[in-house]
Amino acid sequence: MASDGNTDVRPFPPVNVPEEQLEDLRSRIKATRWPERETVADDSQGVPLAVMQDLARYWAAGYDWRKCEARLNALPNFVTEIDGIDIHFIHVRSEHEDAFPIVICHGWPGSIVEQLKLIGRLTDPTAHGASASDAFHVVIPSMPGYGFSAKPTGTGWDPVHIAKAYVKLMRRLGYSRFGAEGGDWGAVVVDAMAGGRGDPAANEPAPPELVGIHTNMPGVIPPELFGAAFVGTPAPSGLSDEERSTYEQLLKFFATHVAYGLIMGTRPQTLYGLADSPIDLAAFMIDHGDGSGQPGLVQQVLEGRLQRPSDLTRDDILDNITLFWLTNTGVSSARLYWENKLTFFGAKGVSIPVGVSTFVDEIYHAPRSWAEQAYPKLVSYNQHDRGGHFAAWEQPDLLSQDVRATFKSLRAAAMGEERAAA
Repeated sequence: MASDGNTDVRPFPPVNVPEEQLEDLRSRIKATRWPERETVADDSQGVPLAVMQDLARYWAAGYDWRKCEARLNALPNFVTEIDGIDIHFIHVRSEHEDAFPIVICHGWPGSIVEQLKLIGRLTDPTAHGASASDAFHVVIPSMPGYGFSAKPTGTGWDPVHIAKAYVKLMRRLGYSRFGAEGGDWGAVVVDAMAGGRGDPAANEPAPPELVGIHTNMPGVIPPELFGAAFVGTPAPSGLSDEERSTYEQLLKFFATHVAYGLIMGTRPQTLYGLADSPIDLAAFMIDHGDGSGQPGLVQQVLEGRLQRPSDLTRDDILDNITLFWLTNTGVSSARLYWENKLTFFGAKGVSIPVGVSTFVDEIYHAPRSWAEQAYPKLVSYNQHDRGGHFAAWEQPDLLSQDVRATFKSLRAAAMGEERAAA
């Protein structure tokens, strides 16, 4: 959707994908020209052929996009123009008095689909074992170039620009105090929203409305260690056992799974297959490993060999991939890597209150020692023995609990300030 210059908040029209587009998708899946099987017995060469062919059979003949469409249409969807780009977002207000506003930020290869499980848990906490005083008004934007938001036609939409746009969005919705939560790119965005740039000379004050952030991919890696891990330097001396383990996770990730980020960060326009082949798009999005160098939970779900309990399903995965396909955002979403100038995992100089969740199958575990250095106002820190990179999908109960814990004291202080000002 292109911007028409209208900065009002407008209802987003119901999603109703023409049936011929779904038929085209199924036809393309069935017409896939497959390569030969990998020459190894594991996934060290990429997503295995058998995994992709099994997914293709279900995607073409058993999967029902209309169910996802109905879930999206059951929610309040809106759009507003910010800096020349139409930003789509879901906005669900809680019925509980004194609910606190929060903007929840997705990443790649994610979308608003990834956060849908959080909405009820945060807006209606009493239905999920929590107190009415833990309620949130929830705003979930689609990043520019992703999903139903417009695609930038020029350069400059990096995480810092997106962070500032989200602040403008929350102000436009009338929120004078709010929090933010993010994972993957969303974690980089919330660090940037809080003024973190990774360079003391470039860091900015957080906007006064932002009372704190929560992150499930915390930027805590000391800069010198991030660079050393990227080039494969063995762990330096002086690290604790936990810090050394995290460093070794980064070594494995950079050695086995970072190629997707390098190609998007340097040559995103070359990835024409993401727009032409649904199987290419799916494989590219699925090939996201964890800190052990093993397949991520998404691939484990598709292989039917989950090692730990997870809420993630095959339909969840296909809902997300199908949204990318139907909106033709494989390449436009990849350009964010090219635009980015911030470190992914490194400390960025955030000085406002922060809550951290670290999940066992994340790309790396964030040691508390590094979290305390990166976030001097750390108000909540939780390690979990299940869950991975896509926490909102995989462990929505745990993530919701951590978000509530982070903002329990912050919301009280913020609301007290508002009442005093009134």
